[in-house]
Amino acid sequence: MTAVIEIPSIDHAAIRLQAEKVVPPAPISADERETLLSRIKQLLKAQDAVLVAHYYTDSDLQILAEETGGFVSDSLDMARFGHEHPAKTLIVAGVRFMGETAKILNPEKRVLMPTLEAECSLDLSCPADEFTRFCDEHPDHTVVVYANTSAEVKARADWVVTSSIASKVIKHLAEKGEQIIWGPDRYLGSYVEHLAGADMLIWPGSCIVHEQFKAKELEVMRSLHPDAMVLVHPESPAEIIAQADAVGSTTQLINAVKNSDAEKFIVATDNGIFYKMQQAAPHKTLMEAPNAGIGATCQSCAHCPWMAMNSLQNLASTLESGTNEIHINPNIREKALIPVQRMLDFAAGLN
Repeated sequence: MTAVIEIPSIDHAAIRLQAEKVVPPAPISADERETLLSRIKQLLKAQDAVLVAHYYTDSDLQILAEETGGFVSDSLDMARFGHEHPAKTLIVAGVRFMGETAKILNPEKRVLMPTLEAECSLDLSCPADEFTRFCDEHPDHTVVVYANTSAEVKARADWVVTSSIASKVIKHLAEKGEQIIWGPDRYLGSYVEHLAGADMLIWPGSCIVHEQFKAKELEVMRSLHPDAMVLVHPESPAEIIAQADAVGSTTQLINAVKNSDAEKFIVATDNGIFYKMQQAAPHKTLMEAPNAGIGATCQSCAHCPWMAMNSLQNLASTLESGTNEIHINPNIREKALIPVQRMLDFAAGLN
């Protein structure tokens, strides 16, 4: 049975307000875009650097990564690629925990980000000191944390997971009879707990993008498009997941668009993913699931403001100045490496 714990000191409203105050990058002209792309490509080559970008970042960054021998994927495959690539410098376009994960796996490499101000609401809702204190109060529990957490939180964990392998890891632990602390996404936690038949204490974090999808409005949208397949990321609330034809990680949802016989899809995740979905199936129709009520100015505007902070402008600036480098306390890094490597080894064993 799901047990979502209460942490009164975590101010979710303040986290959302912080997100609303994020200032997006200034628009650029076509000429400015071409100049920046040319300059960045030169800098990447000169600095033996490779660009790794998340599916939710701007399509310009995804295209640039692909064109320069980099990689576009979810957080698990981003970590794998960065670890295996021989480049001396990793440029991680995403949010800060992704840069930290790259540094955890690659202490000998320089890890840069277009901006260090790109936060994640899940990370912010799981402060390391409070999470550690809670874990210490339940020493008989195995601690499993979502990748969307700080290096300090990972250092307290026994396992790190991404959405693509979370249910498999939890099932593995449940079959061993282990009691589990899960943090920080409450919706993904409840979803995998149900799939795995686990016994979990669930930290009350949430993603400000996925928690905003609206169940009643989705029902209306489905009635208007009965032939559409509904794809849902498991960071979404249960009433959204209940309407899904497929639930999965970003990579799994892209594969669903590519491999399904359906021609039309309603997609409940960050709209940054549409670039790769359209690339995988250019002839198919993609629609954003509603995340605002009927009559709202923006019916479907699901995009992480922190992901949107990554731009060609600040990427070029970072490469030119060498700023926005990720640094992690060596002791924290060594502790965090254990559950991160455990995740990678477990995932490798599934192939």
